[in-house]
Amino acid sequence: MTTLGLTLIYLLAAVLGVVVCRSLKLPPVLAYLTAGVILGPNALSLANHSTSNIIHHLAEFGVVFLMFVIGLEFNLPKLRSMRRHVFVLGGAQTLFTMLAVMGLALGLMHWLPASFKLNWQSALVLGGALAMSSTAIIIKMLQDRGELATEQGKRSLGVLLFQDLAVVPLLVVIPALGSPPEAMAKELALAGLKAAAIIALLLTGGQRIMRWWLTLVARRKSDELFVLNILLTTLGLAWLTQMAGLSMALGAFIAGMLIAETPYRHQVETDIRPFYDVLLGLFFITIGMMLDWRLVLERPEFILVLLGLSLLLKLGVVFVILRLLGDKAGVALRTGLYLAQAGEFGFVLLNLAEKQDLLSPQLLNPLLASMVVSMMLAPLLITQAERIVHWMLRNEWMQQSLEFTDIARQSLAAQEHVLICGFGRCGQNMARLLEQQDMHYVALDLDPDRVQRAQQAGHNVVLGDAARTQVLQAAGLAKAKAVAITYLETPSALKVLAAVRTLRPDLPVVVRTADDSTLDVLQQAGATEVVPEAIEGSLLLAVHALILMGIPVKQVIRIVQSQREARYAMLRGYFRGEDDTTQTHDREHLATIRVEAGCACEGQSVESLNLDAQHVVCLDVRRQGKSLNERLHTALLADDVLVLSGTPADLALAEEQLLRT
Repeated sequence: MTTLGLTLIYLLAAVLGVVVCRSLKLPPVLAYLTAGVILGPNALSLANHSTSNIIHHLAEFGVVFLMFVIGLEFNLPKLRSMRRHVFVLGGAQTLFTMLAVMGLALGLMHWLPASFKLNWQSALVLGGALAMSSTAIIIKMLQDRGELATEQGKRSLGVLLFQDLAVVPLLVVIPALGSPPEAMAKELALAGLKAAAIIALLLTGGQRIMRWWLTLVARRKSDELFVLNILLTTLGLAWLTQMAGLSMALGAFIAGMLIAETPYRHQVETDIRPFYDVLLGLFFITIGMMLDWRLVLERPEFILVLLGLSLLLKLGVVFVILRLLGDKAGVALRTGLYLAQAGEFGFVLLNLAEKQDLLSPQLLNPLLASMVVSMMLAPLLITQAERIVHWMLRNEWMQQSLEFTDIARQSLAAQEHVLICGFGRCGQNMARLLEQQDMHYVALDLDPDRVQRAQQAGHNVVLGDAARTQVLQAAGLAKAKAVAITYLETPSALKVLAAVRTLRPDLPVVVRTADDSTLDVLQQAGATEVVPEAIEGSLLLAVHALILMGIPVKQVIRIVQSQREARYAMLRGYFRGEDDTTQTHDREHLATIRVEAGCACEGQSVESLNLDAQHVVCLDVRRQGKSLNERLHTALLADDVLVLSGTPADLALAEEQLLRT
C-alpha cells in the first residue's frame, strides 16, 4: 500500500473515532487509542518499510510537540502557588508508586516466564510508566464537571503537574538503562551531565536570546514566518538533545520552557495547536496499533490481573498519602479514583523502553492492553466517584451531615438573605456592597483557606459545594430572597442553577459570565439575569471616557443606563429567521419595523405610541443608518426603522397597529 493509502486509513479511523467520542463527551485521546486498537498491528504491514518508518517518525513528532506544550505550561508562579500539592503530594505519589511497582515486579520475577526478561531495569521502567496518569482525560473531565476548584480537583492537578515534570529525568535515564551492565553507571552519569549542561546552558542565557529572537521575528508581522520559526526552534532543540544522546522530547520541553517566559507564549500555543493535535493523535493511533491481539487473547486473565493491580495500587498509594497529610477520607478516595488510570506519558516511556529492548513483547502487549483499558475506564471512574465513595466509606455520610450542620448553624439567623455561590473577588465585592446596605447574605465557597481567612475577617462565608441540594438547603435557600452565582465557568454555574431550580423554581437567580456567548444557555437553565463581564467592562470604560470629555455626570449616567437596558434586552432577544419553527413563543424576540409613508405611526414620537401597554419595548430608532439619540421624543419619519423587543405575539400585534393606514 502507498503512503497516501495508509494515511487515508489513519485519517478515516481518527475522524470516525473523534466523532463518536465527541458525541459521548469523551476526550479525543480515547478515540485515537481505540482507532489504533481496531486497526491492529497488521495495518503497518500493508505498507512498505519506508512508509512504515515515515509513520513512526511522524508519531514521534507528536511526542515532541506534547512535551513542547507541557513546557509552555511550566512556569514558576504556577508551581509556587500549588507547591504543596505539586511537590509534596505529587512527589510522594510518583515516588511511592514507582517503588511499589518495582517491589511487586521484582518479587514476582521468579514466578513469571523467562521470556518476560524482567530485571531491575525493566521494573524501573514499569514503575515510571504506571506512575503516570492521563492529563488529557482528567483535566477534560474535571473541566466539564466544574470540579477543578474542588479539593480533589486541586490535588489531582498538582499530581499531574509533578508527573509532567518527572517525565524529564525518566527520559534521560531510560536510554542509559539499555547499556551493558558494565557501562551502565558510566552512561547514567554521562547522560546526567549532558542533561544538566544543556539545561543550564539554555536556561542561563537562552531566555534572553529567545525573547530577543521572537521579538525580531514578530516585528516582521508575518504569521507564516512566526509559525515557521516556532517549528524550527522546537525541532531544532529536539535535534540538539538527540545529537547529545538524549531524548528529542527533552529538547522540545526545554524549548517550551524558554518560550513560556516570553510575551508570545499564548500566541505560540495557539499557532502550534494544530500540529500538536494532529501529530499527537497519530502517536496514540500507533500506540494502539502496537497491541498484538494474538498475544493478548492467549492470556486475558493476565491482562485483567495487570489492570486490577495497577488501578488498586495507584488508588491505594494516593489514598494513604492524602490521609497521612491530613485530608478527609472522601477527598482522598475521590482523588485516588481520578488518578488511578494510566497516562499518555506512560506510553511514551514504554515506547522508549521498547527501543532500548528493556521490555519483551510478551510483557509489553498485555501491559499496553491493560493501560488502554484503564484509560477507557477513566471517564466511568470519575463520573461514578461519588457513588463509589459513599459505598466504600460509610462514615462519609456522617462527615457530610456534620458539614451540613455547621453550614446550617451559621445560616440559621439569616432571613430574606442573598445566597452568594462562590466567594472569590466578585463574591467578596458583592458581599461588601450588601453589608453597606445592611442586607444579610450567606456565601458558599470550596476553598478552605479562603473560607478560613474570610471568616476571620467577619464575613458570613462557609465551606460547601453550592451544586449540592443538601448544602443549599443547609445554607437557608428556603428563606433566601435571591441567589448570586459568581462562577465564571459555565458548567459550574449550570450545576448550581439546576440544584437551585430543583428546590426553588421561583427564586431570582443572577449569574455572572465572561461574555454573552453562553447567555442563552444560562437563561434556558433558569437564570433570571445574566451579567456578562465584557459588556459591563465596556460600559464602565465608556463612563470614564465621557466624563473625561466633559459631559455632565447625570447625562453620562442616563446614557449608560439606557444603553445597559437596551443591550441586555438585545441579548435576551434574537432576530428570527424563516426556519425558526421550533422556538418557544413566550421568550423575548427582536423585530424591526420600517415606518411607511401614510401609516399610523408616521409623525408620532415613540413615547406617544404607548408601546408599553402592548408589552413591547423600543430599543432603538434608526434613521438613514444612524441611531437617534432622542428617539423617545422625536417624530418618526417615513423609512425610519424601529428595533422592538417582545414576544412574537406582542410584536405581531404591535406591528399591525403601527403600520395600519
